Amino acid sequence: MQDLKILLVQADQKWEDKRANFDNYDRLLTDHSGMDLIILPEMFHTGFSMNAEILAETYENSVGLDWLRKTAKDKNSAIYTSLIFKETNCFYNRGVFVYPNGELKTYDKRKCFGLAGEDRVFQSGQQKTIVEYKDWKIQLQICYDLRFPEISRNSISSNLSPEYDVLLYVANWPEKRNLHWESLLVARAIENQSYVIGVNRVGEDGKKLNYSGNSMFVDALGNKECIKPYNEEVMKVVLSKNTLQQIRTDLPFLKD
Repeated sequence: MQDLKILLVQADQKWEDKRANFDNYDRLLTDHSGMDLIILPEMFHTGFSMNAEILAETYENSVGLDWLRKTAKDKNSAIYTSLIFKETNCFYNRGVFVYPNGELKTYDKRKCFGLAGEDRVFQSGQQKTIVEYKDWKIQLQICYDLRFPEISRNSISSNLSPEYDVLLYVANWPEKRNLHWESLLVARAIENQSYVIGVNRVGEDGKKLNYSGNSMFVDALGNKECIKPYNEEVMKVVLSKNTLQQIRTDLPFLKD
């Protein structure tokens, strides 16, 4: 069974400056190739802005999707992140999983962050998205979704297989609640017996909120590897399907 090679990109996002963010990601990705999947923070090319009227993109006009598709093709890697999207006169914090061939799978954030007014600007998504990629099943999530375990519950399907193998979170999660971020990522991995990856930003945003990053990889037993906080860094991790299946065989909790 094929391992999955993933690159976590912990970046300092430039506030509402799409071109500056593209240039920064290009710099961070320059020396990295051979990955199966690249993960960027939430609202990757704007930061966590509520200025949707100005920043939103559409399928017909999206510099964000253009850059993601080009980068996915150039790196021969899938990419997962989110961006501000407009569709049928509504705004969405839309997760996009971009395959190397340019195909898209999308996920609209289901839990909008009321403390920041996200729920007053963006429409909440209504359904989960699980993508299939290189014989792996991957569930897509965004930031505040992390606080709601019911929307990531891994269940056994009719063929007795878990719904997914990997749970992805892209985020702009402030430093002041970092303990929650770390604790909940580990909890989601243990309770769902899946790999969990959380990619967060660093730096200060346009609202003067600070972000420490603490992007991490967690295995199905709750063991974690973290990127050094506060730094712009990337981290490579390799996910083993054989190891995951052995854990699920030895500890068959999901069937209960």
